Amino acid sequence: MSAVGIDFGTTNSVVARTAGDGVVRLAEFAAPDAATSVFRSALCFWQDDAVRGGLAHEAGPWAIAEFLGFPQGSRFLQSFKSVAASTTFEHAQIFTKRLRFEDLGRTFLDHLAAHAGDALKNLPERIVVGRPVRYVGSRPDPALAAARYGAMFAGLGREIHYVYEPLGAAYGFASRLSQPATLLVADFGGGTSDFSIVRVGAPDAPGSATRRCTPLASAGVGIAGDRFDYRIMDKLVLPLLGKGGSYRSFDKVLEIPAGHFADFSDWSRLALMRSKRTLDQLGKLRHAATDPAAIDRMIAVVENELGYGLYEAIGAVKRALSSQTHASFTFAGEGLSVSADVSRADFEAWIAPDLAELDDGVDRVLARAGLDAGQIDHVFLTGGSSLIPAVRALFERRFGEGRLASGDELTSIAHGLALVGSAPDLGEWTVDDGEEA
Repeated sequence: MSAVGIDFGTTNSVVARTAGDGVVRLAEFAAPDAATSVFRSALCFWQDDAVRGGLAHEAGPWAIAEFLGFPQGSRFLQSFKSVAASTTFEHAQIFTKRLRFEDLGRTFLDHLAAHAGDALKNLPERIVVGRPVRYVGSRPDPALAAARYGAMFAGLGREIHYVYEPLGAAYGFASRLSQPATLLVADFGGGTSDFSIVRVGAPDAPGSATRRCTPLASAGVGIAGDRFDYRIMDKLVLPLLGKGGSYRSFDKVLEIPAGHFADFSDWSRLALMRSKRTLDQLGKLRHAATDPAAIDRMIAVVENELGYGLYEAIGAVKRALSSQTHASFTFAGEGLSVSADVSRADFEAWIAPDLAELDDGVDRVLARAGLDAGQIDHVFLTGGSSLIPAVRALFERRFGEGRLASGDELTSIAHGLALVGSAPDLGEWTVDDGEEA
C-alpha cells in the first residue's frame, strides 16, 4: 500500500513516500544553495501590497534566503513546533496580523508541498505524521497540541495517522536486521528526545524483508538540540552581551536582571524581540550599566535582528565540539563582533543536567517495557544530537559500544513513517492524538 510519511521537526522537516513496493523515496527540494531532502522548519514574512492580504511569506531554506536578503523588513520564525503544546502561546504578532499556531503550520505546509515536487501531489489515502513522545515545555498540553496538529494538517484532505517519531525510526531500522531482536531507538530532535522499544520478529515469509514489529514502550524528555544550543548561548555568549554584569541605581550597584536575557533562550522568541519598547528599555540599561559596551552588543543583536546568524554560529561550535576537544566561537554582524574559545569539557559540564534527564528517560522506557539493559539487543541513535560524544557515551556505558548503531540522522524518521504507513498493521503503531507517554 502506498503512503506518505511526514517528519515535521522542530529544526528540520522531511517527507518520504512509498508506492507500496517497499522502496522509500525522499522528497528532494531544489533549495537556493543545493538540492536537499531536509527542509528547514522556518518561516519568513514580509509586507507586500501586491500580495493578497498584504503579507508575503516563504518557508524552509527559501525563508532563510529571504530573511538574510532583507532582515530589517522581515519577520523570521524558526522552531515554532516548540509552542504546539503551550497553553500560554495564543498567536504570533506578524506586523499587523495575529497568526495562531495552525495558521503558521498551514502556511509552512503549503510551502513544503509546493517545493516538494510530486511527493505531496496525488496523495495516497495513508498519511503518517510523526509526533513527539513528549512535547516541549514545563507543562505541555498534548490535547491542545493534537488539536493544533489536526488543524494544521487538515488541508491535506486525508485522514492523518500519528506515530511516535522514534517508532518510525525503529520500523525503518528493523529492515536492516537479519535476526529477531529487541530494539531501543533514541531520537534526538531539536526540541525533544524520545525513546521507544520495539520487538522485531522473524520475516513474514521466507526470503521476505518485511518483519513483524511490535512496539513495547515509549518515553520522552522535553529537551534536545535546542537546549544544548541554549547552554552555549547562556554560558558562552550572553556574558559577552551583559549577562552577569551590573548597573548603577542611585548609590547602589546591582546585577542586571536576568529578565533582559529571557528571550535569548528560544530562537522563536529572540526573532520577535525587536520593538520600540524593548529597544527603549535596553537604551536605559546601557546608560546605567557599568559595562555599556556589553549592552551595546546586546542592542546590536536585537536591533539588527542578528539572532539567526548568532544561533548558526552556536550550532557550528556545537558540531565542531563533536569532533574536536576545543573550538572557537566567532560571530560578526552589523554593530557586533564577538569571539571566545570553548572546550568540549566546558560544554559537557554545561549540559550535564540535561544528560541526567536523558538518562532518566532511558530508565523510564526500560521500566515501561519491563526490561533491563541486558535484554536490549540493538540501540539505534538518530537525530543531530546523537553525534554529541557525551550523548553517545551515555548509551555506551549502559549498553556497550557493540550494540550501538546510527546513520541517516536527519531522515530516518520520515523513512520509517512511510514504511509504517504501508504496513497492514498500521493501527498498532498509531497513537491517540492527545496522548502523552
